[in-house]
Amino acid sequence: MALNHIIMQSDNCDPDRPAHPGIFPTSEAGKSGHKPAERSVDFPVSVVLPAGGTGERTGLLTPKQFCSFLGRPLISYTVQAFERVSWIQNIVVVVAKESMDLMTDIIQHYQHRKVRVVPGGSTRHRSICNGVMALGGEGEGEAAAADRPKVVIIHDAVRPFVEEDFLYKIAMAAKEQGAAGAIRPLVSTVIATTVEGYLDHSLERAKYRASEMPQGFTYDVIYQAYQKCTESDFEFGTECLHLALQYCGTNAKLIQGPPTLWKVTYKRDLAAAESIIKDTLSQSACIVTGRSAQAVTLADALQKAVGALNMELEVIPDLMGENASYLLKEWNFIQVSVNCSSLSEVEALLRDLEAENRALLHPVVVIWVYLGCQDEPSIRGSRVEPSGIIELASAAKLQNLLLYGIQLHHSKDTECWERSVLKVAEITSALIRDRSPALVGQLLQA
Repeated sequence: MALNHIIMQSDNCDPDRPAHPGIFPTSEAGKSGHKPAERSVDFPVSVVLPAGGTGERTGLLTPKQFCSFLGRPLISYTVQAFERVSWIQNIVVVVAKESMDLMTDIIQHYQHRKVRVVPGGSTRHRSICNGVMALGGEGEGEAAAADRPKVVIIHDAVRPFVEEDFLYKIAMAAKEQGAAGAIRPLVSTVIATTVEGYLDHSLERAKYRASEMPQGFTYDVIYQAYQKCTESDFEFGTECLHLALQYCGTNAKLIQGPPTLWKVTYKRDLAAAESIIKDTLSQSACIVTGRSAQAVTLADALQKAVGALNMELEVIPDLMGENASYLLKEWNFIQVSVNCSSLSEVEALLRDLEAENRALLHPVVVIWVYLGCQDEPSIRGSRVEPSGIIELASAAKLQNLLLYGIQLHHSKDTECWERSVLKVAEITSALIRDRSPALVGQLLQA
């Protein structure tokens, strides 16, 4: 498809489109495959995030990239989306000079890694150019050249829901073709008007596509494009793919992107982004069984039951070895215990979460599911009083960890057991979805 058959735009295709696509494809939320396949990228890839806009269209005093929802700035979500990709080496965030200190504080507060902040320019292209130059290292010698990435991905700081699979496609296509970019179908017909405000003509929508982000380039292509482009390009241009074609003769590979590439442009988009995150934080959990066969049986039953509630459970025996990675990527944990003294298992899980010292941008939910027998005395008469979980939950809450308890009794009656498991699944789903502070430390009965 020729470049002139793309509608080049830096805004949402349709301001009245549905608020969000309904998914948040990051490592900290629900995923269709839950464990994405490892991608092998054997060349250095870096990212430039232009974030110097004023956000006039949001109608807010704060630029949209720094607007907060769920207690965290929008740009922090975008940075994390790239940080979670192991094969991305460096992230350059380009901000207005007056926002340098603010962005530096965000990086430190939310413990972002691989991130460098550089001052932007007066226009979008000048800012992107500054980011590209920052990736080139100092000077023109061999040492500087060795530091340069093979591929540079350019992405809007206010498009937080970018998927690793799609970044991989962009990076590989850019390496092979020199440039690659995301496109999406047009959702509205594009028309031209006369100076008097009447319809002149319309474009055949099927022939055109909307240009989106991310876009990828080999470093040499994007560097040369900016070296050769004119002051007019710097001042009025917005499309990087056009510069690569015009000044380097590089015809970009165009790849249809997922619906999640939409851009936060208007105030209502912030609410939509918040809705996505809230919804998807409740879509998955990690259930830890220990070595008990009874716990494994319950976990398997819960795994099936929550499937009907649009939730996925990953069942693991412990958080040792490779399983320790769940401590960094999951936001919901269920610890199954088969005796009341095993509240110590929950204490260990909480210690492990605290030891990771992760920037807890959202509360982590930990649910202790205690499996007892029907002829066992009430938990009030057992070794663990409800006060035990209350005290533990109070301390954990200071670390942004929300601890809840659920008790159920194992029944030999199949129908009764299935009802109990379903009730545990429903309670678990509700606790994870609502993250209610009022129920923290409560021992609920299933």
